[in-house]
Amino acid sequence: MPHFSRLIRFLAPNGRTYYGDAILPRGVSDIGKAKQARVIKGDVFGQHDVTEQVADVHLLLAPLASEDVRTVRCLGLNYEQHAKESNMPLPKYPVLFYKPVTSLGGPFDVVPVPAMAQQVDGLDYECELVAVIGKEAREVPESKALNYVMGYAIGDDVSHREWQLKRGGGQWALGKGFDGWAPYGPGIVSSALIRDPQALRITTKVNGKIVQDSSTKDMIFGVAKTISFLSQGTTLLPGDLIFTGTPQGVGSGRKPPLWLKDGDVVEVGLEGIGTCVNKIEYIKSKPKL
Repeated sequence: MPHFSRLIRFLAPNGRTYYGDAILPRGVSDIGKAKQARVIKGDVFGQHDVTEQVADVHLLLAPLASEDVRTVRCLGLNYEQHAKESNMPLPKYPVLFYKPVTSLGGPFDVVPVPAMAQQVDGLDYECELVAVIGKEAREVPESKALNYVMGYAIGDDVSHREWQLKRGGGQWALGKGFDGWAPYGPGIVSSALIRDPQALRITTKVNGKIVQDSSTKDMIFGVAKTISFLSQGTTLLPGDLIFTGTPQGVGSGRKPPLWLKDGDVVEVGLEGIGTCVNKIEYIKSKPKL
């Protein structure tokens, strides 16, 4: 498993993209503040070395290159208080759906909103702990499930409730799977540093105002139980991402609803990992010639 402490993927001033182990100032835990990193050589899921080569960070990118991500699994209704605000019964089993790899974005990327998602209100935020699978897992017992986690990140499962719940034919993926609607990062903190993923503060801010503030201990199915369940009869692969659900405070659960608008800035944060800051940007339609 990993030799790194805080994995990042970044653009250096020389124009090259590297994997690296983030160098943080003393007392700082937010990977998003990294200005330098030790370059990693090799396969981040296999044999690799954290070298002594130090490179400046010009821009943090999505922590994994798209070719290194296998699947993006997501859980719905996985926080008790969120299920209650949604007026839904607590699920007996994890509620699983998928997002396409093309929905992934970087920690400081804009979230593009296509024309079809601008037609009606419903754009929403969801801060989520993201577990990154580091080695092949199948039929894993809950007691050993965390051994298969390479590390953790914070993500935003951006959702459009109209397309998710009313226009999706009963499937959620359409309202959650647009390009760039799963920004995550700002890096991946090794599971060796986060021994208990169920004891972390998780938050969302919209335009500087806190709208979600909870703890991962409110999960109905914790990370270990989730991995164990998902590995029954199904092989989890290195590079699989698992978005583990969102706590209470989503825009759709408020009265009146708090829908995201063009230009809004969403910050999702997770204790010990850092913050992703993403601006909502409506894609402007091109004039017809």
